Amino acid sequence: MDSPDVIVIGGGTGGYSTALRAAALGLRVVLVERDKIGGTCLHRGCIPSKAMLHAAGLVDSIAEARERWGVKATLDAVDWPALVATRDDIVARNHRGVEAHLAQAGVRVIAGSARLTGPRSVRVEGVHGEPGVRDFAARRGLVLATGSRPRTLPGLRPDGRRVVTSDDALFAPGLPASVLVLGGGAIGVEYASFHRSLGAEVTLVEAADRIVPLEDVEVSRHLARGLKKRGVDVRAGARLLDAEVLDDGVRARVRTARGETLTVVAERLLVAVGRAPVTDGLDVTAAGLATDERGYVVPADWDRLETAVPGIHVVGDLLPPPSLGLAHASFAEGLLVAETLAGVPSAPVDYAAVPRVTYSSPQTAAVGLTEAEARARGHEVVTNSMPLTAVAKGMVHGRGGMVKVVAEAGGGRVLGVHLVGPHVSEMIAESQLVVGWDAEPSDVARHVHPHPTLSEAVGEAFLTLAGRGLHQQ
Repeated sequence: MDSPDVIVIGGGTGGYSTALRAAALGLRVVLVERDKIGGTCLHRGCIPSKAMLHAAGLVDSIAEARERWGVKATLDAVDWPALVATRDDIVARNHRGVEAHLAQAGVRVIAGSARLTGPRSVRVEGVHGEPGVRDFAARRGLVLATGSRPRTLPGLRPDGRRVVTSDDALFAPGLPASVLVLGGGAIGVEYASFHRSLGAEVTLVEAADRIVPLEDVEVSRHLARGLKKRGVDVRAGARLLDAEVLDDGVRARVRTARGETLTVVAERLLVAVGRAPVTDGLDVTAAGLATDERGYVVPADWDRLETAVPGIHVVGDLLPPPSLGLAHASFAEGLLVAETLAGVPSAPVDYAAVPRVTYSSPQTAAVGLTEAEARARGHEVVTNSMPLTAVAKGMVHGRGGMVKVVAEAGGGRVLGVHLVGPHVSEMIAESQLVVGWDAEPSDVARHVHPHPTLSEAVGEAFLTLAGRGLHQQ
């Protein structure tokens, strides 16, 4: 039996980051992946969707140039095949880069479907030309990183054309003239924003009483306002009653927040109601494990992400909350597990200090607790919200937005920072450090932000909380 130090099952962000770090620490690693290295994030999620959202932003910029700045620019057409080719080239180059990195690190990658046969033993059946069936036993540890798949709703059968999930929405044929998006979380909002930028009529339906319901209520309010201003029909507090697939689209009935029945006819229905962990064919019971009622593999020790079976660890979308199901959280989990298996001291993942970003237009970015969460946990808090348009660069962009800081009363530590507006995905890293290092508003207020920038609004928000308000009193 082949006996490497570490066996990683799943080559997505959590799996390959575990493999790379473990190999860098001198461990012999086998990484088993039955599809493509890079997983959902690289091939169907983060990377291709953000490439398309970048293209959508370019379209928005043409309209802004013409309507706001007097630049007499026009959009002739969107060359869909050319757009897709650029997206696919970006994905392919990233894919080759990850594969080359793994090879250089000495990670042994096997194209295969893995099944657990014991606490640290695995049987791998080759796929994509990989020969035979082989058995492996891990000397130090086994890492489960098999990822997730899109959830759907009863009665909705995705066909990749009229009814699509977030995994195949970007790969459906052509650009629809109208889209009904079910789900107002980050994924649904991003797809609603993308399709609206490229000219589609968009209806966004969310069952909760607001979109991005896990974010601060002010973030939800500003984001909904921004989407509505762009022409998206946002329907929060609504739910799908039924849907019928037609020859040329979908007809759906939606119960609105007011109890009325709304009929929506669209060329495409996009289901974005969350993701479910994947353990198909893994046979976790053979290793003495069990999944919870939602299908997650729950760690017995969150500080090590180790299950109740010693030596079996979990990373990525197989983890339940407080893990976030985000690629960058998976990277951190992979580092932690690899270092744990190598016997290297490693700090647990602080999920409260992991940034959350929605790459729509407008964007949202947040780290730490919302105001409601902070109060629910017994904190006495103070908050400060500042419009981005209160600083000069925000006026230049002219797209609204805001900064909200949640801090302990009496000059205590910062508990959360919440942003809405253009480019805030690139502004949140500073606040990650503020929250992660338990800084107080006065600590941040000592540091000077460049003028004129959007980040200046972040600095101003902290100045005000520290009692040194300049442009905001």
